[in-house]
Amino acid sequence: MTGFAVIVERGSDGGYGAWSPDLPGCVAAADSYDECVALMREAIPLHLESLRRHGDPVPEPSTVGVLTIDAA
Repeated sequence: MTGFAVIVERGSDGGYGAWSPDLPGCVAAADSYDECVALMREAIPLHLESLRRHGDPVPEPSTVGVLTIDAA
């Protein structure tokens, strides 16, 4: 798997929040799932650009797979 994993969660208010385990501080929030994902697609390149501009290390994606497991 290449690229950064993004976790999207539904909030108690019905909105959505997203974050990436490899990119602390890179987050998005929106009223809909699709909007939240779109915002993360914009946020990740901006976050990486900011890291480079400030001379901070740019992490390599560490995710090797994504699973969703239904609770029984």
